[in-house]
Amino acid sequence: MRPRVEVCQYPAYQMWCSCFRSNAICCEIGPIPRLVSVIQFALMTEPRGPGSHSESPPSPTPAGCPAESSAFQQWPSAEQIEPSKPALRLTATGRAVALCEILLCSDFPTQVLLTFVLTEAGLSTVDAGGQLSATYVITLSLLDTAVLVSLILLFLLVHGERPREVFLGLRPARPEAVLGIALIPVALFVSLTLFTVMSRFAPWLHNVPTNPLEALIRTPGLAVLFGVVGIVAGGFREELQRAFILRRFEQHLGGGWTGLAVFSVAFGAGHAIQGWDVAIITGTLGAGWGALYLVRRSIIAPLTSHAGFNLAEIVGHSMT
Repeated sequence: MRPRVEVCQYPAYQMWCSCFRSNAICCEIGPIPRLVSVIQFALMTEPRGPGSHSESPPSPTPAGCPAESSAFQQWPSAEQIEPSKPALRLTATGRAVALCEILLCSDFPTQVLLTFVLTEAGLSTVDAGGQLSATYVITLSLLDTAVLVSLILLFLLVHGERPREVFLGLRPARPEAVLGIALIPVALFVSLTLFTVMSRFAPWLHNVPTNPLEALIRTPGLAVLFGVVGIVAGGFREELQRAFILRRFEQHLGGGWTGLAVFSVAFGAGHAIQGWDVAIITGTLGAGWGALYLVRRSIIAPLTSHAGFNLAEIVGHSMT
């Protein structure tokens, strides 16, 4: 008997007999192991369909498997073997529901609600000196992360979608994290290049002399707290949000790349309070992280790159 391996992520295995799945040896990822698993399944079963002969004897059930199991009676479809890319379903109801979910997960409704709640709780948006309150910004960011992530998970589960499959796909986490770390210098280079070009040819885009969020980092303790916010509310929340919205565009609203273009503009505009130059840089970086997700079907690399970029920006500002 083959040793049991708990890390099998192939959706095809999940459709087959529990006996076969529990004794399967799986690899992390790759077309060749998947092909091998399909061939093994083909050799163990006889596909049945509309054109099969009724007099054909039933396929033998492997020893140890329940006789009533129907998992060996049907060849797995392409969607069962590789379901990570959602099918495009352009229906009026689907578009309306997807659009409502995108709007609810756009940060605007949740932050408006939380602003009202925090104000009623007595937490002011400004401190005693009339400046934007660091406590308020940190509290709002972390609470918004909790509410937004809960909404995203709720919508996925209501539609029968698996969050692990949507956000992690079939790729192993460690190589994706290494890729994300390697892309941190690339993100910093893109940011610096865009800022230099805009300062030289479009200085009017620098319409906010002092970034209000960077001005909040006044002590080492605040730098640490904003570092946590940069990882949790920046890297984690925003990449989870981006992946969810791109998936809804893929399913109902014209495709993931269309969604990437639309959401990148909205993502950049959401940072306009820091200046139009920052909005352009942020939108460009967001487009890059979103493209990385669409290509690799995992948020690990964009999340790691995004969080690392935020940390590098905070450390660089606190050292000046």
